[in-house]
Amino acid sequence: MLEHGGDIAAAARRYGIPAAQWLDLSTGINPQPYPMSPVPESAWHRLPADGDGLADLASAHYGGPALPVPGSQAAIQALPRLRTASRVLVLSPTYAEHAQAWRRAGHTVRELDAEALEANTDEADVVVVSNPNNPDAGIIPRRRLLCWHARLASRRGWLIVDEAFADAQPEQSVADRADQPGLIVLRSLGKFFGLAGLRAGFVLAEDRLRESLAEMIGPWAVSGPARFGARGALADGAWQARTRERLARDSKRLAEVLANHGLGPAAGTALFQWVPHERAQHVAEVLAHQAILVRHFPALGALRFGLPGEETAWRRLDETLAAVRRELA
Repeated sequence: MLEHGGDIAAAARRYGIPAAQWLDLSTGINPQPYPMSPVPESAWHRLPADGDGLADLASAHYGGPALPVPGSQAAIQALPRLRTASRVLVLSPTYAEHAQAWRRAGHTVRELDAEALEANTDEADVVVVSNPNNPDAGIIPRRRLLCWHARLASRRGWLIVDEAFADAQPEQSVADRADQPGLIVLRSLGKFFGLAGLRAGFVLAEDRLRESLAEMIGPWAVSGPARFGARGALADGAWQARTRERLARDSKRLAEVLANHGLGPAAGTALFQWVPHERAQHVAEVLAHQAILVRHFPALGALRFGLPGEETAWRRLDETLAAVRRELA
């Protein structure tokens, strides 16, 4: 299993600090999630129904034909099994599960930066990118992605775009073009909506691929309670608009807090800031000893900071970073 953020139980064991005392900034999940309505008893009692309107609602929301899946992670692991042995390029650095899933399925995988990836696209069968990218917040312009898709589709290749962090920046999405063969878009309710525990996501793609993927994942893949929660979140446009505005303010505030303490971010999204630093491991350790968990990327010499939620969490981060700065000095 690859390492991911959010493992407070492991941090509690390692540092001897009870889980309830931790401030988790390691995941990039909205700390103020969509307020779920009480789940009706029928959602627990009956088998999930594909005809409940969720797929239609998601298709309207994202602008392309959508298949509900039990989190985009399920699709990441299933998609490589829908192709024979292929040459796969994965944007790097990025969410590590992408490359691992394709390698495990027997494909030849190369991990490249954006420029090298573009230079080699014509030699690939599949290109996988995250946009905005996790963890370094890089964005590939929509026009460039659509150009890559056209080059791949001309020879029955695929462009897979993981848009887990795209809800706050919908203008960069290519979901509205996902009805075209060879373009596959992954969306999630875990980040912007803050509903990571719901395990609900969507694959946007042309009909035949969605049908093949549904067959592979199997029936009743998304639970009744998850489908109920997803319908509520997707239908609430007012909450989404307010949340985009709040996340924009909070992202700017986080960047300013970090910069004030000598940790100016190199880039960021609405949900996290990316901070390369020559003593990244030391900073992460000092924060952890104060029960603040951030994501450290040793190979990249960088940290990822998610958003605090409550005002007390913002003050705690600010005060702890001040102590970190004094120690570094």
